[in-house]
Amino acid sequence: MKKLLLSLTMLSALMPSVKAQVEGTPYFLPKTEMRVQLLIEKSSYTPGEFAVYSERFLKKSAADTPSTEYRIVGISMYTTAVPDSTKEYFVPIDKKHTILNVERASNGVLTAINAKGKPAPQPKEFVPARQAKAINPHDFMSEDILTAGSAAKMAELTAREIYDIRDSRNELSRGEADYMPKDGAQLKIMLDNLDRQEAILLQTFQGVTVKDTIQQEVRFVPEKEMSGKELLFRFSKYLGLVDNDDLGGAPYYINIEDMNIIPEPEIDPINAKRAKDDPGITVNLPGKVKATILESNKAVKAFEFYSAQHGRLEVLSSGLFTKKMITKLQLNPVTGNVETIETEPLE
Repeated sequence: MKKLLLSLTMLSALMPSVKAQVEGTPYFLPKTEMRVQLLIEKSSYTPGEFAVYSERFLKKSAADTPSTEYRIVGISMYTTAVPDSTKEYFVPIDKKHTILNVERASNGVLTAINAKGKPAPQPKEFVPARQAKAINPHDFMSEDILTAGSAAKMAELTAREIYDIRDSRNELSRGEADYMPKDGAQLKIMLDNLDRQEAILLQTFQGVTVKDTIQQEVRFVPEKEMSGKELLFRFSKYLGLVDNDDLGGAPYYINIEDMNIIPEPEIDPINAKRAKDDPGITVNLPGKVKATILESNKAVKAFEFYSAQHGRLEVLSSGLFTKKMITKLQLNPVTGNVETIETEPLE
C-alpha cells in the first residue's frame, strides 16, 4: 500500500513537467474522409389524358398512373479531412523557437507554420441541365378535336390525326405526295415537322416521361483496421438514395485495400529517445489505399487515393525552428503530409 501511495505521489509530481513540455498552440492531424458523389437520374412519368383509350384507338397499351424511378448513372469521389481525435499535438510557442504564426483549418487541423495554409481542394459544383419547356398537345389539335363533346370522341379524333400524319409521312418518303418538296433539305424539314407533331399528339395517349439528373453525396471514413467490405449506402429504384437501415434499398458495399506503400521504420533506440524528448512538429506520412464500390458482389467503381490513417507519424525536429533560422512549413490539408518546407538563415 505504501508503495502504491509513493508511486501516485511521484506521478503527481511529474504531471506539471509533462504539461510544460506540451504547452503551445494545439492542433489536430487529419483523418482522410471519402466523399462519394452519386449522379442519379430521376424519371417521372405522367400518364396522358387519353391513356385509357390507347389500346382501343392505337392498339397499344399505356400506363394510366404516375410513377417515378431512379437509377445511378455516375459515381465520382473526392477526399477531405476530419480531425483525428487520437492525434492532437502542440506547436511549441516559446522564446526558443522562431514560430511566428500557426495556421489551422476551421476544424483545428494544422495547415501551415510561418506560411499561408492551403484550403482543401473542392470538386467542381454540379449544375443540373435546364429543363426544356413543356409543350401543350392541345396547341396541336384541330378545332374538331377541341370541340368534341367527350373525352372518348377527342381521343378518337386525335388518333385519326396521328394516322393522317403517318400517311402523309409515308407519301412524302415514297415521292407520292400531292405537293412534293423541291429538294432534300426541304423534304427533311417537312418530315421533321411531321415527326414532331406525331410525338406531341402521342403524348396524350402514351404520356410523358421527364428525366432530371441530381447529385447526392455519401460520406465514409475508411479506418486503418478495415478488412472485408462495409455497407456504404442503400439505393432503391423507386425511392432513390435511402437510409442504410432501410431494407427497401439494395445494398452497395465498399472494400478498402491498403496498398502498403509505407515501409516500416527502422527503430533506433537512441534516435527514438531524442525524438521523444524533442518537442518537434508531428506530421503524417500517408499511405495509399484502393477503395472499391460493389453492388452486391459486383465491382462498379474503384478509386486510389492517399489516406492519412493508413500511413504513420513523423516528427520534424524542433531544430528547424531555432533562433538561427526561420522555417516555412505547408501541410497537405487532407492528409497532413509535408508539401513544402523552406528554411532561411537568420543573421
